[in-house]
Amino acid sequence: MKPLSGLDATFLYLEAPETPMHVGSVHLYEPPPGRRIDFLARARRHIRSRLHLAPVFRRRLATLPIELASPIWVEDERVDLDHHVRRIVLPRPGNHAALEACVARLHGELLDRRRPLWMFYLIEGLASGHLAWYSKVHHAALDGAAGVQLANALLDVTPQPRRVPAARRRRLEETPGVGTLVGAALRNTAAQYVKLIRHLPEVARVLGGMIGKTRGGSPGRGRLDLRRSVVLGPRTPFNVAITAERTFATASIPLAEVKTIAARYDAKVNDVVLALASGALRRYLADHGGVPRSPLVAAMPVSLRDPGDTEYATRATMVLASLATHLADPIARLNAIRDSTGAAKALTAHARSVLPTDFPSLGAPWILAAIARLYAGAQRLDAFPPLANVVISNVPGPQTPLYLAGAKMLTYWPASIVEHGLGLNITVQSYCGSLDFGLIAARKAVPDIRKLVRALHESFDELKARSAALRSRATGRKKPAASGA
Repeated sequence: MKPLSGLDATFLYLEAPETPMHVGSVHLYEPPPGRRIDFLARARRHIRSRLHLAPVFRRRLATLPIELASPIWVEDERVDLDHHVRRIVLPRPGNHAALEACVARLHGELLDRRRPLWMFYLIEGLASGHLAWYSKVHHAALDGAAGVQLANALLDVTPQPRRVPAARRRRLEETPGVGTLVGAALRNTAAQYVKLIRHLPEVARVLGGMIGKTRGGSPGRGRLDLRRSVVLGPRTPFNVAITAERTFATASIPLAEVKTIAARYDAKVNDVVLALASGALRRYLADHGGVPRSPLVAAMPVSLRDPGDTEYATRATMVLASLATHLADPIARLNAIRDSTGAAKALTAHARSVLPTDFPSLGAPWILAAIARLYAGAQRLDAFPPLANVVISNVPGPQTPLYLAGAKMLTYWPASIVEHGLGLNITVQSYCGSLDFGLIAARKAVPDIRKLVRALHESFDELKARSAALRSRATGRKKPAASGA
């Protein structure tokens, strides 16, 4: 048995039919060379041989009576791969839009909590001849960084799958009874309270230091201004109560060109990603009610993992940053975003040691589920402005090709979570020289998501062109004047 952390369990409490709490990814694969094979059967054999490499494959939930406290992970002795690994064949013509629509439908479906919380789908019938692979895993089981670890367990760096150690033969315990589960929950809650109490002096010290840095007028270099760190976004079409219907679209942008732009303006790749999203959102909103006067705000997941932490759990928090959508010039937007994300990361760095990923869970299922219902109701009534307008996440990935059961992976498009009041999520995964964007949205918030993808490409072209023009102008000014004869 393994207790869920408070943060992991929260993804279970917040889940409802309209708001599934799983994360996923979509890949195109080059079929293995040679005669035609049943790739589904090959993939199932491959996965079966590696179930023991990642705990998430076998973990399922054991719940307590009347949801007294958080569920507990127990290990499932028999994993039914016929259920967890399925085949879907797209109808003709099998174009990319049909693949995206298929993924949107699958991503809106809840995982079965009676089984391990993951599903894989082989999607065939693409006119290109490629195989598509869609995976989803509940966020209670892992975060983005742990998802990369899961991929490392499942995938290989050569077409020939590596040899892995055989699973150790052992007898699993029977599913624990009610008394055992309640006892484990009470012990875990007691341990969480002890940890919380021990943590309080450190919380007071860090918060006191942060508040001290805001006194004495405007902050100087390296100082924090908590008042400027708390911002609210304007209400937009993205910030509504949602249904389970989803839209999904993908885009890929060369990583090298993004790195060149980032280096030119002393920014990070993530700053450029936010600037591209900002430009796309400006274009989209211009055709959907107008661009708000105040800037949109992005919620950005930030990893709290220590080096070497390979635990299959969530180690992350959210920070807010301005997208500077009120600025028309793309370079001005990039510079403003760079400054905003710098302040947000400085705040997180100061508070990193006290940000909670675990907390006492006794009664938490009732409390957090009630809060989620109240929040959804408030969004329906437009009761208050949203804290953020969109979730944007950037996950670093491998830059060398990966293989699944001999098939070469060509893309790594993510698919993440949308919530009431946050109907659009843009997640980016870098892979093999590309930034692969996965845009998932509630259909009610973004019914025409392909327009947003076109706007993303236009935003990239605009930023490149503006950056090149400014560089050319600066280079021209630096040229020495020709000497007279």
